[in-house]
Amino acid sequence: MNKKTLTKLLRVITIPIVITSLVIFPPWQGIKAWIMPLPNSVQEQVDDAIGYGLDGIIVYVETAGQESELYTAGWKDRGSKIPADPQALFKIASISKLYLAVATAKLVSNHELSLDDTLGGYFPELLGRIEYADKITLKQMLQHRSGLPNLTDQPNFKWDNPPETSQAWLDLILDLPADFEPDEEYSYSNTNYFFIGEIIDKALGYPHQQYIKEAILMPLGLNNTYSSLSEVNIDDVMSGYYVGVEADLKSIDFGMLATAEDVGRFVRALNDGSVFSGNEQDIYSEIYVYDHKGWVLGYQSIARYHDNIDTVVVQFVNTVSDETELTTLVIYNRIIDILRKEKSNTLSAPPREPI
Repeated sequence: MNKKTLTKLLRVITIPIVITSLVIFPPWQGIKAWIMPLPNSVQEQVDDAIGYGLDGIIVYVETAGQESELYTAGWKDRGSKIPADPQALFKIASISKLYLAVATAKLVSNHELSLDDTLGGYFPELLGRIEYADKITLKQMLQHRSGLPNLTDQPNFKWDNPPETSQAWLDLILDLPADFEPDEEYSYSNTNYFFIGEIIDKALGYPHQQYIKEAILMPLGLNNTYSSLSEVNIDDVMSGYYVGVEADLKSIDFGMLATAEDVGRFVRALNDGSVFSGNEQDIYSEIYVYDHKGWVLGYQSIARYHDNIDTVVVQFVNTVSDETELTTLVIYNRIIDILRKEKSNTLSAPPREPI
């Protein structure tokens, strides 16, 4: 267990958990899932996932030239015994960074932003309050090379009670020393994309969530992607759980929500370039990645395109803990192995005799 993971887990301190001692055990469920024989189908693997301590799982698979498929197992709502719903909304956490990066590429292409713009140039009030604010560029923030300390690693941050205003988020890291000088190293920091959202808001004069909807979601027909919990019927949201805690965590408002299908369609458009026009994709390729994982209290997700099988696979799991992070990754990788095996078997099958 690394320091950041342990910090994240211990940050859940306002949930009523009594901790009498802290003992770190090997992630046996993930190891067990890894060594078991590979099932013959994605659905079998999804069903097996529930036996490794996961409450609910949704998997979206879309292979070029084929109909997309959705697989589920476990619970959408454990308390009410509602089965996992393939159309349920899910908190996608850091997967939302992909949408912000696409929005930035579009605005740079339209000359509404510049990758060389500095944090201090947009917010002079941060000079002297954020180290190197006069040197940190938009490009460095996009690439996690700014040296900005991570908001969600700070002692006053609580995953189950996140700040409600931009100022409250900002207060978490004001006057802290930088982790390193800009562009000297790489370190993943949620602070980068917090500021990118703020910069887009200032450049446009309206919320970046509105721009993402108008410039990305609507053109792609992604009608089941939302910027916050306040926009949706909470009954449509998959419940979220922390191992050992009975409480359903879905009422905590923490960023974007979407169905697995909407995320999968976005990831396909991102990777085949259909979300872009003009030189936008060239700009995007310079600034950010083409897949992502997400983690927020109660929810973890993986969204990736696999070019060797021309397939997008999105996995949502509504259970978190240090152990389930490994289990979730193992399950995902085994699903990819099954899909590769299926494709290999299809390619090696003898041609069918004409009828």
